[in-house]
Amino acid sequence: MAAAAIYDYQYFWYVIIMDKPHLKWTEESRRNILDCNIFNVLESNCKPPDEQHSKNKLRTFTLIDTKDWAIVIPVIESPQGKKFLMVWQWRFGSKSLSLEFPGGVFEHGESPEEAAVRELKEETGLTPGKIIKLGEFSPNPAIMTNKAHFFLANDLSGGGKQNLDEDEYVDIELIDTEEVIQGMGKPPFIHALMGTALSLYNQKR
Repeated sequence: MAAAAIYDYQYFWYVIIMDKPHLKWTEESRRNILDCNIFNVLESNCKPPDEQHSKNKLRTFTLIDTKDWAIVIPVIESPQGKKFLMVWQWRFGSKSLSLEFPGGVFEHGESPEEAAVRELKEETGLTPGKIIKLGEFSPNPAIMTNKAHFFLANDLSGGGKQNLDEDEYVDIELIDTEEVIQGMGKPPFIHALMGTALSLYNQKR
């Protein structure tokens, strides 16, 4: 089999679903146990793969159910070289400032591309002339139900006026791409999904 086929998305899921049935759990039911502002907590009742030894006993797992996210890597060509357009935000979990690529939660009915363009425009005031999907990941497949969709944005235009939510406080900064690549994983580049975005960017460039 060609090496490229190993990384084919459809082939990957064929291997997981068709060739590994002894690892697949079966969800019998789920129920919502807690409504929060940005996510719900669910209980998922699942049947284990090994029915003979488990005696068909259902196991209960806790899930975080939330909407999909779009994350955008805006690239600007400058006389000094390529730069990322990034945003500073306060993150309550880490109680610290984080320097990130623009992004956010899907709104109802949006496609991934629509969510990406909207989030970029809201946080930076700019619109991409070209947007390319780089890939998608499950942020934490052990407990989270959603996906994060990653995009590359080029040919930016617009007046630069932000349109932030009531509880959003965001500063914009142009950062040299190599500075971000070398600094990822150290403050202020502490957001794990930004590292994921950067890995996809490195594949593309």
